[in-house]
This record gives sequence, structure tokens and C-alpha cells, in this order.
Amino acid sequence: MIFTYVEWFIQIGIVGFIVYFVTGRLMGAQVNFIRKVISVAASVILTSVVYWYTYLRFTNFSDESTLHIAMDPSALLWVGCMLLLSMLFYLISELVDPLQLNGSVDNTQQKSWWRRIRNHWRHQKRLRYILKMAVTNGLSRTIKYARQPESQRELAIGLRDTLEKSGGMFIKFGQVLSTRKELFSPVFIDELEKLQHNVDPLAPEKVHHILYNELPYDVSTVFSYIDPTPLAAASIGQVHKAVLHNGERVIIKLLRPEVKEVLRDDLGLLVDFSTWLTSKSAWAESLSFRELAHGFAETIREEMDFSLEVRNMMQMGKSLENNIYHIHVPKVYPQYSAHNILVMEYIDGESVSDAANIFSAHGTNRKDFARDILYSFFEQLLFAGVFHADPHPGNIHVERASGEPVLLDFGSVGRLAVQQQEGLKLFFMGVQQEDADILFDGIVLLVDDIDITKREKMEQSISQVLMRISYLDNIPAEELVGMIFEVVRHYGLKFRSSVAAALRSLVTLEGTLHVIDPTFDFFDEAKAFSAEYMRASITKPFREPMETKKRLEEEFSTLLPQLRKLPRRLDRLVQLVEAGKVTLHHDLFSDPTSANFVRMLFSRIILLAVGVTFGIISVALLAIAQFIDEMYAVYLNTASYMGLFLCAILLVRVSVQALRDEKDTK
Repeated sequence: MIFTYVEWFIQIGIVGFIVYFVTGRLMGAQVNFIRKVISVAASVILTSVVYWYTYLRFTNFSDESTLHIAMDPSALLWVGCMLLLSMLFYLISELVDPLQLNGSVDNTQQKSWWRRIRNHWRHQKRLRYILKMAVTNGLSRTIKYARQPESQRELAIGLRDTLEKSGGMFIKFGQVLSTRKELFSPVFIDELEKLQHNVDPLAPEKVHHILYNELPYDVSTVFSYIDPTPLAAASIGQVHKAVLHNGERVIIKLLRPEVKEVLRDDLGLLVDFSTWLTSKSAWAESLSFRELAHGFAETIREEMDFSLEVRNMMQMGKSLENNIYHIHVPKVYPQYSAHNILVMEYIDGESVSDAANIFSAHGTNRKDFARDILYSFFEQLLFAGVFHADPHPGNIHVERASGEPVLLDFGSVGRLAVQQQEGLKLFFMGVQQEDADILFDGIVLLVDDIDITKREKMEQSISQVLMRISYLDNIPAEELVGMIFEVVRHYGLKFRSSVAAALRSLVTLEGTLHVIDPTFDFFDEAKAFSAEYMRASITKPFREPMETKKRLEEEFSTLLPQLRKLPRRLDRLVQLVEAGKVTLHHDLFSDPTSANFVRMLFSRIILLAVGVTFGIISVALLAIAQFIDEMYAVYLNTASYMGLFLCAILLVRVSVQALRDEKDTK
């Protein structure tokens, strides 16, 4: 008897394997291995229990041969139900599966199935807690009325409380949002600025462990002294003062070992939370709240890899090497740095917000000091193309010995392509001359997929913005940038991510410059820089004739091959016109993306139509068979049930593929 049951279990396992293979072929979409195995296992167990309880227990199946049982019509029904239920279970798993963060460091495909299930359960539990906090703090209630001024304070408090009680990266995300003055009203900025993230320093033994395991060399051969007390501790890492054997004073920046664990857990949850918030509120959708969370996640990933910061520091140092404004970038030691450790030059100084004594000691003119920082930043944006993306007061220090400004913390560095640099030049020129036409030409180079046919309407909107700032002095950068952002969003456009980062950093920089000199006129100084740039562009050929001649020769050498081909191309074009062979033809299927979309849509419609047709015909045959008493009625019933079975399979296939396509596009 025991052998019989073991044999049965083996046979059921073989049937389950066949069902697993067949369901994958029938669904046709890229399916998840774990969910597919669980769906098949659940369907095999459920249908086997029902089959035994309703039929087999009343028979002497243990005495019959396997072939005899397999030939029984009830066995065919059992396998068919097993097949259909496994597909339905998989469809249900797709419906309840949350959207994952693209590019997350949590590579679930490389983890064991048990860890994936455990992490998924923990993810869902934490997400339920966060959503509970959102409901408890009134966030879910007030987001529907976010545009009403009287509800903004309540909404801001609810958002701040939710982020604060969620902890981890949610607090840091709120702190980042507090710098987005071009998106949020002052009410939100005031509340989000209240978020504090108190972080305990790493224990000395942990510091020792990181140094001895991550440093490329033996610690004793590199450093003669390491201060055990951290100079500062943050959520990503902490820094210690140290001295190299050659006497140079340096800073050691260590990545917290638990950060990657927090990143794995919290960033995916943050995106899920932002997706939920966006689905509940048009206000959150208009602010691109989900995109803000994605951008924050990408920035945190970059900050977690100190090797990227090493590269950023080297690039920034090289780009500012010959800068006339004397902005200092600390020297970095790539030979002693790694993914989790950064060693750089120690700068003895203070943040610009605490450097009053240094300014007094050097007799520094605060306005000139702030102007040098601003003009250096414009040089980074408009000419170098590499810029510091987070110039808040804590990242700009004053060196005690020289009194010169020093840039720190290069975890967030932006890069602008040549087209975006030209676009920003036109942007500033348009603002300086109050010319909507020039400003529009700049915006064309700064946004994605602009519709040129809307030029007249957009220029009208831009003119309204320029009229609101004309004849006024000391226009806040956040107000101007906010108005431009509003115009761009109104026409369904979006600044390129690097451009948006550059404009946001300008807003942050303005606040920093006001810390240095409260009377500093950012708007007026920006217009002065733009005017000086225009004058320099006009007079440069006369001031640097040899350089201009060299540049013209380079440009002409690149154009010469095309100019040589131009007569032949014109002659060929005239011949084609004379022969009547020049036609304008636009084919939808010439674009691979459009062609694939049309093919995919057409195949879905065909499958859906076939499935519905099978269902209608099968129901009709089943109804007709009820009024027939002849023997062949059993064939009609069999054909009807088979048709319904095929209908269900086709509809499940279409549903699974539609769900997978929807998730792939998000």
C-alpha cells in the first residue's frame, strides 16, 4: 500500500511538471519562475484533493492500473482543471504583485525562493505600516483637496508626520524635498525643514573593521594617525580626521555597513508609497511625485558608491583648475579609496554659515565672495558642463588660511551635454534681455519632445512670466524658476533630468549666497553675468584672433567633405524631381517601436476575439444539447466544455500578457 501511494505521488509530480511546462507555453508572456511554481503546486494540490474526495475515494483505484485510470474521463477533467487553475492562480499573483523599483539593488532573480518570499512579506508588512501612518496622519484625506489654500497646512503636516514616523530613507527624502522650493509652496517647505535625522556614530570596533577589510592597503602602512572620534556622522556615512605617513592631513569617509540593507528595504517602499500617493491625488501627479522618488533613489545609489564620488571630485577639480574665481576642490587619493572608503585632503575651515571670524580675519567683502561663487557656478553650468548639484551652506566652506571658498561633498554632481549648455546660455540671455523668443529657443534645447507648433502659445505664456518680473529688482531665483517650471508643465513638457537638477541647484545656491550676504541680489548678478558673456562673445574674435582663426579652420575642415558632395547631391535631387520620383511618404511601420506596438495590439485583439468566439459558440452548443435526447448530444456537451476550456485559457493568456506589458512600461 505504501508503495502504491509513493507511486501515485511520483505520478502526480510528473503530471505537475507537464502542467508547469504547458502553462508556460499557453500564457506566452515572460513569467516569474517562483510565482509559476507556486501557482502550479497550488493547483495540483487543490485539484488532487477535490478529485480524491469527490470521486477516487469511492473507487478501488489502488487496485487498478495507471493506464486504466488515465483513460477514465474524470482524469481528463482533473488534468484540465489543474491546467486552468494554475493559470488562474498565476493571473491572481500578477494582479496582487506590487510594482518594483527599476534598477533596484535588490536583485531578486539571484536570491533563493525562500528569501524572496520572506523579503516580499517583509516589504508588504512595512508598506502596510507606512500607508497606515499616511491614513492616521490624515494624509490620505487631505491630498484630495491639496489645491485649496486652507488645506495646505494640514496636508504639509500630514506629509511631514508620515515621512518622519516612517523613518529611514523617508526622512532623508523629506529633507531633500524641503530644498525643492520651485515645486512646493512655503507652507510645505517650512514643515519639511523640521525633519531631523539624528544618527548615532559607528562604534570604534566597526570603524576598525571597515578600515582593515575595505582599505586596499594595510592601514598601518598608509596612516600614521586616525582620530577615533568622528568629525561628523550622517545617514550614509561618517568622516574621521587622519594623517598620512608623509605628514599630509586627510579625511577618511566611511560608508555605513547597514546602509545597503536600508537601501534595499526603503527605496522600493518609497517608490511604492509615491506611486500610491500619485494615484490618489492629481496634486501629487502634477508635481511628478513618483519621478521625484525615482530621482532620489538614483541619487542615493550614486552616493553609496564612493568610487563615483572619487571620479566626480577628480572631474570637478580638473574643470576648475584654471578657474579665475579660485574655487578650491580638495585633493582626492584614489589609490587609498574604494567603494566604501574615500580618502581626501583635509581642509581647515568653516561652513559659510559659521565663517564670520574667517571673513573678518581676511577682511573679505562678502558680496564679492558670493559673486565669485555664483560666477564660478555659471562657469560650471555653461562651459565645463560638470557642476556641483547640491551647493547648500554645509557643502561650501571657507578655508581658514587663505579665506577662499572650498566645495565639499561630491556625491551629487550633475552633467550637461553641449546642447543643454547652449540651451541654458539662451535661457539666461532671454531672461537678461526679457526676450520670449530667445527664452523659447533655450527651452527647446532643455526639454524632451517639444511640439514646435505650439511656439506662439508658449511664447505668449513666457512673455507673461517676463512681464511679471520686468521693472523689478531682486527677483528670487526660486520664483523665476518656479514660474518657468509651471509654464513647461502646463504644455505637457518636462525638463531633462540634468537640466532640472541644474535649475534646482541654482535655487539652492541662492539660499547659500543669502547666508553669505543677506543683501546679495542673485537676479541682478545673473543678468550682469549674462550681459558680460554676450559682450565677451562679440569681442572674443578681436581679443583672440589666432584662437578664432584656429577655431574657424577646425569648423571648416569638418564642413569641407560635405560641401564637396553638395553639387552632386543637388544634381541627383534635380534628376529625381524631373523623373517624378520624389514623393513624401510616412509609414507608421517604419518606426520599429510603433510597428511592434501595432503588432502586439493586433495579436491581443485577435486572441481576445477568438476566446470570446469560442465562449459564445460553446455556450450556444451547450444550450442546444439540453434539448436533444439523441446519443450524439454527449458529443455536443464534450465539444462545448472543450470550447469553454479553450476560451478560459485564451482569456487568461491575454490578461497575463496585458498585466506584464503594463508593468514593463512603468
